[in-house]
Amino acid sequence: MKPPYQITSEILHLISNISQKIGEVNSNYLIKNNPQLRKQNQIKTIHSSLSIEGNTLSEDQITAILENKKVLGPQKDINEVLNALKIYEQLNTLKYKSEKDYLKAHKILMNGLVENPGKYRTKGVGILKGSKVEHIAPPAENVPFLMKDLFSYLKNNSELSLIKSCVFHYEMEFIHPFMDGNGRMGRLWQTLILMEQFPLFEFLPFETLISKNQAKYYLALSQSDKEGHSTKFIEYMLGIIDESLSELLKNSIQKLTQNDRILIFLENVEDSFTRKDYMKKFSEISSATASRDLKFALDKGLIQKFGDKNSSTYQKI
Repeated sequence: MKPPYQITSEILHLISNISQKIGEVNSNYLIKNNPQLRKQNQIKTIHSSLSIEGNTLSEDQITAILENKKVLGPQKDINEVLNALKIYEQLNTLKYKSEKDYLKAHKILMNGLVENPGKYRTKGVGILKGSKVEHIAPPAENVPFLMKDLFSYLKNNSELSLIKSCVFHYEMEFIHPFMDGNGRMGRLWQTLILMEQFPLFEFLPFETLISKNQAKYYLALSQSDKEGHSTKFIEYMLGIIDESLSELLKNSIQKLTQNDRILIFLENVEDSFTRKDYMKKFSEISSATASRDLKFALDKGLIQKFGDKNSSTYQKI
């Protein structure tokens, strides 16, 4: 059965924005050209997803663990990071439509942290906010067939990946199939669903924005619970993805080297161009930086120049 939700004007607007920004990231090869950025974003993703669950380690400490350096901190927190690093190493081997892979991922992510990692819960569970019961999950005996039904939904190829990933995230949180690790599994599997169509999501740390304002994340889950469909959560998560892509574009272009910018631009240009054309591609740089970039390209013999000063045009060699 298809989980219930409504398509709102806000959802359509966000999908349009996200699609445009994904196109910008892909056309600029921002992720592919910047391995350092990929590493930084993966560390941010792990740090944010675990900090939502109470992990106390900093990004610097996670980087140190990644580099096999000794870190002082609670052993449980260190184990959580080691498990997360292990699952990210295997992310490209996991199939998002496979319930078997889903349970395998939970086993890796929660190894040494819970009694039966990779197994659905066998007890009832409720979610407390302070002393108030916020959500009572379905009975444990219903979990296996509810999850089977949810994975059947993932096989529906007529559904947009952007919506499908949000719906799965919400429905999984509602079912709460594990005693622990549900939050991080929801965020991990949403990433995996999106990666199938958009590889850049492997390195997009949208968890960072969730962790900055966790109250909004839980409010979106709660509103969807009360309304009986995931519409509010879809709107919330698409907003987070849209904002994350904006930050990625802004930060990536600022971190590109002079050589990166020139090579990216020349790969996508055939006709003669002006400094103004160059600045349209990299709107965050100043006119002085654009002039330095073009001089660098001239000196390297990558382009030739025609005309003088403001009337100059350039041609790729």
